[in-house]
Amino acid sequence: MAARTDRTTDPALLEALLQARRGTAFFARKLNELTDAQLDGDSLLPGWTRRHLTAHIGYNARAIARLVEWAATGVETPMYASTEARNHEIEFGATLSPIALRHLFDHSAVHLNVEWRDLPEDAWHHKVKTAQGRTVPAEETVWMRTREVWIHAVDLANGATFTDIPAPVLERLLKDITGAWHTRGTDKGLVVKVTDTDLTFGHTGAEYPTIITGPLPAVVEWAAGRGHGGVTATGPGAAVPNGTVPAAPKWI
Repeated sequence: MAARTDRTTDPALLEALLQARRGTAFFARKLNELTDAQLDGDSLLPGWTRRHLTAHIGYNARAIARLVEWAATGVETPMYASTEARNHEIEFGATLSPIALRHLFDHSAVHLNVEWRDLPEDAWHHKVKTAQGRTVPAEETVWMRTREVWIHAVDLANGATFTDIPAPVLERLLKDITGAWHTRGTDKGLVVKVTDTDLTFGHTGAEYPTIITGPLPAVVEWAAGRGHGGVTATGPGAAVPNGTVPAAPKWI
């Protein structure tokens, strides 16, 4: 029997699915490098162990799969019943045995991949609603998952860095982050310049801007609130009490 393949033939969507699947495989590799005892260690997210992070990624796959099912059937299936239900789910997942936690990640990833694979071509344009209340086409679910697996692979604190993330993913992340700042009005006087791709974002019309400069992985790491190594800051807002680069505005 021939292997089943994606029903969509859209080249851009197929490329996006590839980045999501590569990110899932990368997260799986960094997770599988950890011993069961190391799952109890801290992640890079305050208040979360690696157990919490793994549970989140597993349940996130299930939540996104519900959106894909919604697009396929037309029956509304929200990502989560509520924010409280989502948080409770993660806390519960963090208490699972190591083997159950690993199975949660593996099985949920396969489930989501199958839902994507079997979604009819026209259904990718059907509208669904994210946990934040945004109405988006089903194709947006691919980016939602891509962002989660690549960033959180770094958050596992097991040697992955933003340099491991593909440049197209980093560029879209930076566009998303700076776009969120602009929507909230928190980018006033702030300009972000990427030295290795000639990208510029932020409040470029500011008279005396604070300019954050660095290569793409370092700039995205800073913008995502994960560190400031490899970036420099110039301008009136660059100086902070400890002499380091100022913290980026909140993203999510």
